[in-house]
Amino acid sequence: MVVGQGYVGLPLAMRAVEAGFDVVGFDTDVERVKRLAAGESYVEDIPSAELGAALATGRYRASTDPSDCAGFDVAVVTVPTPLREGNPDLSYIEAAAAMLATHLRPGATVVLESTTYPGTTEELVAPLLEEGSGLVAGGDFHLGYSPERIDPGNPTWGLGNTPKVVSGIDAASLSAVQSFYDRVVERTVAVSGCKEAELTKLLENTFRHVNIALVNELAMFAHDLGIDVWEAIDAASTKPFGYLRFTPGPGVGGHCLPIDPSYLSWRVRRSLGVSFRFVELANDVNDHMPDYVVRRLSVALNRRRKAVNGSRILLLGLAYKRNTSDARESPSLVVADRLLVLGAEVHVVDPHVAEGRVDTRMTFVELSAEELAAADAVVLLVDHDDFDLDMVVDHARYVLDARHRLSGAQVEHL
Repeated sequence: MVVGQGYVGLPLAMRAVEAGFDVVGFDTDVERVKRLAAGESYVEDIPSAELGAALATGRYRASTDPSDCAGFDVAVVTVPTPLREGNPDLSYIEAAAAMLATHLRPGATVVLESTTYPGTTEELVAPLLEEGSGLVAGGDFHLGYSPERIDPGNPTWGLGNTPKVVSGIDAASLSAVQSFYDRVVERTVAVSGCKEAELTKLLENTFRHVNIALVNELAMFAHDLGIDVWEAIDAASTKPFGYLRFTPGPGVGGHCLPIDPSYLSWRVRRSLGVSFRFVELANDVNDHMPDYVVRRLSVALNRRRKAVNGSRILLLGLAYKRNTSDARESPSLVVADRLLVLGAEVHVVDPHVAEGRVDTRMTFVELSAEELAAADAVVLLVDHDDFDLDMVVDHARYVLDARHRLSGAQVEHL
């Protein structure tokens, strides 16, 4: 069974069905489960046809009823782990562990996939499972951690062909966890303990977070110095060793980068009493990129003898990354909010993000020549493939391009 049927849990459930498992997809969201039961997928990486095929096998069932979790052999927890006022919120993990404990049987396996700080599996999940079941972790049931590596919208690397890091609280648990994932993915990578696996996920995302912050700060300084940072990035990218390409943008978003490094920083501060300076600096830079976008836009409008107050601004893209509908922690939403506070008339285009899921002060519109021409400024925040970028260049009076996808006399790059 898979606890949580979101961007991580649903792909795992589908892959497990394909591998021959009988799967219960448990979720507390009633509307989400209704959609799944009707064969309607809300995750771009899982077409409704794939969900329908899984339902047709009779080996997949979505449920909100905890009693449907009874009798599981393997349970994988893929619930959210947000930050609340800068602190990790593990309430979803706690609720999942408490629920699973009531159905835990000797010989069963529980795997945590949710991103969290090192020590969560052994220090939080294990005691909850033991308390609720009367069983002993390692002695009576298997327990492990395997970090999710889902990259929504990635056409090349999916759950099946991305190497899966696996761990267990003891040798028998590792064997059980690895045996399960060996049937689900092409390759598993075993590490010596759960803390190492938990740190692996945080290392991966902290690496990206810090390097994105580096190029974001470079972009700001290069602009002030009159240097084309994008040309420098292109040139540096020709080096075949010792360099990885990262590009500037309006900030970071989604369920990983704005959150995961802070889990590591929080753990270091709480356990060791010191700050994780790289993470805190990266947070500071990336958190303020939406403000930088608004400042650049304000300066551009001033050059045209316009104020932000009263200007019609067309934002292209609200999702946190291209070709997805996920707007969680999206910097585009922060940009929109800042502009609204300053009195701008904000119109937005995003065919992937549902209008009802974001600020009602924004006006959703279709991308058209008329909308582009009517805008005092256009800001490209997310470069979805279905945006007609040639139309943008042909009809917009001014464009601030945060993704370096456009060129023209009226286009400025971040």
